[in-house]
Amino acid sequence: MKIRKPGLLPLLLITVMLAVAFDSNVAAQEKNQLVRVAKLIIDSARLESYKALLKEGIETAVRVEPGVLTLYAVSEKDRPTHFTILEIYADANAYKAHLQTPHFLKYKTGTKDMVKSFELVETIPLVPGMKIK
Repeated sequence: MKIRKPGLLPLLLITVMLAVAFDSNVAAQEKNQLVRVAKLIIDSARLESYKALLKEGIETAVRVEPGVLTLYAVSEKDRPTHFTILEIYADANAYKAHLQTPHFLKYKTGTKDMVKSFELVETIPLVPGMKIK
């Protein structure tokens, strides 16, 4: 009786199947992502206080919440009271959980009198798999 050694083809086939399964899982996760853009106008007299609360809230959320994939805030160069925040959550449940965290509630209650205008825009990512480096 001759014992055959496993060939390269079965190993290659298993590798391809695992890669496809992993890619499908990643694609499904990206499909469930919740992506929003928040646009805010802040009272100029409270700008520094607002920026401190925003920075603390973002840094904490990204550090401790696995479902918060990105919170990226910018202010306009010529209108420093105008902020845009890109928010990317793993899914709707991650977003709902974020809204209940102590750091978000601290930000929300601490800034409520500073915000003159707030708009939350639902978005559809054009390149869902794009990673922010």
